[in-house]
Amino acid sequence: MSDMITADLVDLDLSADTKEAAARALAQRMVALGRVTDLEGFLADVAAREAQMPTGLDGGIGIPHCRSEHVTEPTLAFGRSAAGVDFGAADGPADLIFLIAAPAGADDAHLTILSSLARQLMNAEFTAALRSAGDAAAAAALIRGEEPAPAEDAPGETGDTGETEDTGETEETADTGAVPAAASAETAPGSTGQDSGGPARPFRIVAVTSCPTGIAHTYMAAESLENAGREEGVEVVVETQGSAGFTRLDPAVIAAADGVILAHDVAVREKDRFAGKPTVDTGVKAAINRPGELIGEVRDKAARGEVTAAAADGPAGSGGATPVERGGESGEGYGTKLRKWLMSGVSYMVPFVAAGGLLIALGFAIGGYEINKAPSVMDHFVWTQADSWAALLFQIGGVAFAFLVPVLAGYIAYGMADRPGLVPGFVGGSIALTINAGFLGGLAAGLISGAVVLAIQRVPIPKALRGIMPVVVIPLVSAAVVGFLMFVVIGKPIASAQEGMTDWLNGLSGANAVLLGALLGLMMCFDLGGPVNKVAYTFATAGIAVASPSDSAMKIMAAVMAAGMVPPLAMALATTVRGRLFNAAERENGKAAWVLGASFISEGAIPFAAADPLRVIPSSMVGGAVTGALSMAFGATLRAPHGGIFVVPLIGNPLLYLVAIAAGVCVTTALVIVLKGLRKPVTGTSAQGPGGGADPSAPTPGAKQPVAA
Repeated sequence: MSDMITADLVDLDLSADTKEAAARALAQRMVALGRVTDLEGFLADVAAREAQMPTGLDGGIGIPHCRSEHVTEPTLAFGRSAAGVDFGAADGPADLIFLIAAPAGADDAHLTILSSLARQLMNAEFTAALRSAGDAAAAAALIRGEEPAPAEDAPGETGDTGETEDTGETEETADTGAVPAAASAETAPGSTGQDSGGPARPFRIVAVTSCPTGIAHTYMAAESLENAGREEGVEVVVETQGSAGFTRLDPAVIAAADGVILAHDVAVREKDRFAGKPTVDTGVKAAINRPGELIGEVRDKAARGEVTAAAADGPAGSGGATPVERGGESGEGYGTKLRKWLMSGVSYMVPFVAAGGLLIALGFAIGGYEINKAPSVMDHFVWTQADSWAALLFQIGGVAFAFLVPVLAGYIAYGMADRPGLVPGFVGGSIALTINAGFLGGLAAGLISGAVVLAIQRVPIPKALRGIMPVVVIPLVSAAVVGFLMFVVIGKPIASAQEGMTDWLNGLSGANAVLLGALLGLMMCFDLGGPVNKVAYTFATAGIAVASPSDSAMKIMAAVMAAGMVPPLAMALATTVRGRLFNAAERENGKAAWVLGASFISEGAIPFAAADPLRVIPSSMVGGAVTGALSMAFGATLRAPHGGIFVVPLIGNPLLYLVAIAAGVCVTTALVIVLKGLRKPVTGTSAQGPGGGADPSAPTPGAKQPVAA
């Protein structure tokens, strides 16, 4: 770690009073040494990571960190604050602050060293030595591991971490941090030398830790669980799923485990390996702050014989957690889960929409609107004729579009029931197409498929049959049940509802069409890529996802895309004409927002909405409503589901369409400027002083509660 931290990267008298100011002060030292190329860009990346989850830990430690393209080499800066800085820890401010900067493509070796530091932070002797360090050079040497004292004082802790980093493995391994525990688990299959008169062997736990960046919390949680296990006489083996990858736990170790702890803030990879065991599923910070409680909870579940739901189904059960549950929080209500199930299907469907829609639009652009009547390119294709290429693009796009409803249904079921939901979901979605039930049929098929699979998984199955459940029984039974329901029971009513909705859209005109455009514009700008935005977008793409979409459907698609372009373009314009109302990081984000907005990526406005939601979001919604209404009033049409200004040649009434976008952008820009101008002026937005650029933006409520992430 000698090249990661030097005395110049240590501040033992850090005077910052906010986490933003602390990060800025330490980052400035990195800039001075050429380790960071763009201070504001790097701090924006740090803030984005902080918004995902506070980086304060119990024991007075703050570890702001991120991976950033503005970092030239892995770097660590350390600050010691006498007054303490609030990083969101439950026990109060942090006096030891470590700013970890990793390049966007950091190599495994450097990340392994950073993980070693994260483990050391769980060692009380190490942190005590840092608090008493008399000069920067001594603190830097201690962090680099050149101080022998910590290793001698706590051989059971720091010695282990030292061994694990020297095992010669190049990946951040799951078992490296727990080699002693793993070794004892393997060499004592029946008992341990210490338990000759008691139980056959100690209680064994396997654990997985992971956090969004996979640099710090991942390894601190692993170290904390291992230390707690040693104190309680429990064997703990941890798989750290970090930034540079992970080494899977030995299947034999998992099989011999009596319980499982999953401490994660991102989805656990290959989670089905742990199915059928007493399991505690929690956030990564819980493993850092209360590892003893988690171990006790696992032991209690094992004593009660409580194993994960659907464990009997092997991989199908995924340890009792579906993809939606892995990415969510425990205790979520049914409404929240339903929304996530639907969004799971939509997220997998959108790439098919984009690819198929753009290919179809290009086919029409090259060959005209009669290209849909061209014969199959299998029967007629002339290499030198533009019409043949147009027909090829159109027919490829049509094939891609044919997957939309099956993919939607399949991945809604996947979000509910994991992999076993895919077969009935795809079958149900294909039936929805066959009976002309469209997207409504796909939604119903996905939900029914997931429910059927979950019901099957709850049926007690003899142990001898468990191996064939996910491969034969569940696909066979679920596909048959879903097929019966779609063909015989609910298919016709849904098809009638789909036809009624289509007729309603086709009949829209005048004021009704304008009002619909305004409503869709409001929805597109409400949460900037979130669930409400996706509902409006899915509604629009559903209308054009056919071989011959109606004129009303193409108008709706045009209105939705135009409204979605407004927020980022308006923020870019506002930062250009009234830059003094924005801090340096926002002005930098404004430059990128030009491209993002022009490309129909509404998320380009998220940094602005996160920092000032009460001004940015309402302004964006008003501008989006104006654009959506004008687009419908002008009769602009669009066959492509994405592309922004790059598909203007494919738009009907393109000039008026651009006028609608410009009008909405101007409205939003004006509102944002007026609303920001009405607030009390804040000094320091020019980012000239070390704390001046950070403090004004820090107190805004939105900085800690982003609107969309």
